[in-house]
Amino acid sequence: MRMLKVGLRGNDVAEVQALLKQRGFDPGPVDGIFGTKTEQAVRRFQNARGLSADGIVGPLTYQALQATSAPSTYTVQPGDSLYLISSRFGISLGALMAANPGVSSYDLQIGQRLNIPAAGGDIVTTTINYTYDVLNWDIWSLKDRYPALGVGVAGQSVLGRNLYYLRLGSGPNQVFFNASHHSLEWITTVLLMKFTENFLKAYTAGTAIRGYRPRDIWNRSSIYIIPMVNPDGIELVLNGLRSGNPYDESLIRWNNGSTNFSRVWQANIRGVDLNHNYDASWQLSKQAEAAYGITGPGPTRYSGPYPESEPESRTVADFTRARDFRLVIAYHSQGEVIYWNYQNMAGAAARNIGERFSAVSGYALDETTGIASYAGYKDWFIERYRRPGYTVEVGSGTNPLPISQFPQIYNANEELLLLASVITAS
Repeated sequence: MRMLKVGLRGNDVAEVQALLKQRGFDPGPVDGIFGTKTEQAVRRFQNARGLSADGIVGPLTYQALQATSAPSTYTVQPGDSLYLISSRFGISLGALMAANPGVSSYDLQIGQRLNIPAAGGDIVTTTINYTYDVLNWDIWSLKDRYPALGVGVAGQSVLGRNLYYLRLGSGPNQVFFNASHHSLEWITTVLLMKFTENFLKAYTAGTAIRGYRPRDIWNRSSIYIIPMVNPDGIELVLNGLRSGNPYDESLIRWNNGSTNFSRVWQANIRGVDLNHNYDASWQLSKQAEAAYGITGPGPTRYSGPYPESEPESRTVADFTRARDFRLVIAYHSQGEVIYWNYQNMAGAAARNIGERFSAVSGYALDETTGIASYAGYKDWFIERYRRPGYTVEVGSGTNPLPISQFPQIYNANEELLLLASVITAS
């Protein structure tokens, strides 16, 4: 990472601002502009961490910001209650209870050790470009605040980035949501991460979201989420070529000689379109490439040398094969449409569920045509399992959608996700 100081701009500045805000040091607007207020926040953070307070984000400051340490602990004293402890540390009662599952004021014991989570507001920032580093920080910050969240690594990308999965709930009805098969569509990762945070917040507080009670869903369902299927491609789109990338020269050639990937690149780092790399009419997808002028790796629609040739698509398929998902949703952008069928293999029940999704989201229910009809994840799931699978295209306009669309996208999809979590539960 480059040294960050007053006057610089970029995604890395926005990431630092978001981290400062999460850690309780107000940098002003999270806008990717390193101004005097951000510099002052950096100095305060450096002082608090015993670092040289020069207002410059170098390696040591960056490492300290990245660090997601375990919650501090507190030993219960005579007369303590959870309310008094939460007030003493400046955190909400709900956050304290979330960090100590099963503990209540009625059974506190003198000498008992409690986890004290970091103070602060929401963790998932929905106003910045959402890079892999931001995802990584947010996942482990959510895990610190909400220990009930399940976190694991399903596999790794071509360049060795973790393909994280999250789990909400412990019930028998297993469902699966994934996002960002396509790198320009990173806003879908923000959607699933914000849904995860809001679900955990309501679960902890015992409150409802749009009439659904997360505590009830938790007992009925297990919600699995892979929020970023294509981290290498997203990093390429948002941060461009970085030194040490073994595919640099090939990527420029595959991108028609351009070093600008920010408006066109949907594929993974090897130029394979991950949502054309599943074993569902894959050969038809391969045959259709010629009509689109596709002769090999490139920004989009190249199906790869064979189905599941890429570690990212293979990881998602393996993750699915290892579980008993009753319903899956793959999130994409854009179009405000829900695709529900594949080769007429989805039945009336799948269509009925799709119609309910359409009703709560306002998105149209439709079927794909042309090359988009082949080799996608939901196509593979429907063909292999004959269970409901959906591609949901969020937002409207041209990819990459601006982050300013996020509030509208989230509002349209929150109830859809809640409904999807229970609609196949017995």
